[in-house]
Amino acid sequence: MALRDLEDVVESDVLVVGGGGAGARAAIEAKALGASVALAVKGLFGKSGCTPMAEGGYAAAIGHADPRDNADLHFEDTIVGGGFLNEQPLVRVLVDEAAERLYDLERFGGIFDRTDDGRFVQNRPGGHRYARACQHGDRTGHELMSALRKEALRREIDIYEEVMVVRLLTSGGAASGALGLNVRTGGFVAFKAKSTVLATGGLGQLYPYTTNPVQKTGDGYAMAFRLGAELMDMEMVQFHPTGLAYPPSVRGVLITEACRSRGGVLLNGRGERFMSRYDPERMELSTRDVVSRAIFSEVREGRGTEHGGVYLDITRLPRGEVEEYLFGVLEKCLNYVGVDPREKPVEVSPTCHHFMGGLRINTQCETSIPGLFACGESAGGVQGSNRLGTNGVTATQVFGARAGRYAAEKARSLSERPLDREQIREEIARIESFKREEGSLSPASLRSRLQSLMWESVGIIRDQQGLTAALAEIRRMMLDLASKVSITSEGLRYGQGLVEVLELENMLLVAGLVTRSALLRTESRGAHFRSDHPKRNDDQWLRHVTIKRVGNEPEFGLSTVSMDRLRPEA
Repeated sequence: MALRDLEDVVESDVLVVGGGGAGARAAIEAKALGASVALAVKGLFGKSGCTPMAEGGYAAAIGHADPRDNADLHFEDTIVGGGFLNEQPLVRVLVDEAAERLYDLERFGGIFDRTDDGRFVQNRPGGHRYARACQHGDRTGHELMSALRKEALRREIDIYEEVMVVRLLTSGGAASGALGLNVRTGGFVAFKAKSTVLATGGLGQLYPYTTNPVQKTGDGYAMAFRLGAELMDMEMVQFHPTGLAYPPSVRGVLITEACRSRGGVLLNGRGERFMSRYDPERMELSTRDVVSRAIFSEVREGRGTEHGGVYLDITRLPRGEVEEYLFGVLEKCLNYVGVDPREKPVEVSPTCHHFMGGLRINTQCETSIPGLFACGESAGGVQGSNRLGTNGVTATQVFGARAGRYAAEKARSLSERPLDREQIREEIARIESFKREEGSLSPASLRSRLQSLMWESVGIIRDQQGLTAALAEIRRMMLDLASKVSITSEGLRYGQGLVEVLELENMLLVAGLVTRSALLRTESRGAHFRSDHPKRNDDQWLRHVTIKRVGNEPEFGLSTVSMDRLRPEA
């Protein structure tokens, strides 16, 4: 296919792939520095990412709730909570720049709860020493995403909605843009850019129960791997302790950690407050990995509720507090479950929530590919082996701004990066080959099979037998995708049909990387729990599992964790 047959060729200094909180912030920063910016979004800008769904708040150690708090303590809590697998220079950036990026959001029009004397209202998520999560009730993510969207529109950033980026392009070994699939038409769009920022979010759709929207299929990790970028910590998948457990149609929908930070408690099916068995000091405010495994264990040992969960009880909260600070939870429980949480406990169970791994970056958000930057959930190293609640929202703004800034500076130093026409022709031909109707499997059926496998064998609790069997099954599914999956055109545009197949291809690739990394790490650390290796082993495993494509296969390695301030023995 010649370039003239493309629907469009978009030229810009900076291409941002992904329109959630991190991508929006990167685009705003790059445009503020004078760069021309193209923002490609698989769904609708401001509505399809994880950020609008974030409920708990934005972590910033500004000391408004408790003057003893400071960035150094926030740093320590993040490292300890992350099982010391965090890249400490990245965490230092996170905690030092959190407050200024919070004030940016207010300048963009975001509204946060404040006390009568003007201080931020702050709550205390699990693993944080003090209350440091700034909030807009339990709709913080929706509020800040609304502010970011308005600011992006005010700055007249060029936004391309419903365009799935399917391949990152290079020129002379450096990132030079991307090829996108127009979901509405089935046509192709080429993006030519001097710098590219990857902000595609996580991989929650690998699991049947997730807080993530349908677009989160690990696309960025898959494209970066194919390009040869280095990935790290791919085994570290976080499960949030409290998603709705019933009814099945809404299982996995997030019930914010703010419920517990405000005094809610967890009860098993017998009415026992069971967290005393797992973390008697922090109880419900333990880290997410501990609370998720505790719930999983209670259910597995026969002490769960009727629908395979436990109870979240917020009936004891002071009158009016639910309406003021947890109105989103109140709405969900009333509308989705038919339960008033002010009067009756709600059934909850763990749900896939966040991914701590991703592309290896430095403090300027540069990856191992020149001209390619990553931020938000696309980047690894910030959260270690377990993200503390509300640190994820903060990371979107801190590293989104940094990625946009350094991508713009990189673009300023270059005259141009040409498009590689052959790469575009190859990719379009490869994608067009999926347009067949003779197969025996639908993408949806294979996707469901993969999700069930990941939940059972590569989920909250793992072991060698389950991981080995899962890896073999993933390989069989890859063969099925290549030979048996069909796309029917009946009642469905090829654009959407191709999206389903390409997402499935990405999911299978990433599932294999997650599983192989989990098999390699023979210890338990943070979100990665091996029942056959239940202890943390700092002597052998205080290292990152790294992955890089060599030929057509992943090459796995180990790398040292940057610990310039805090060590496990401290």
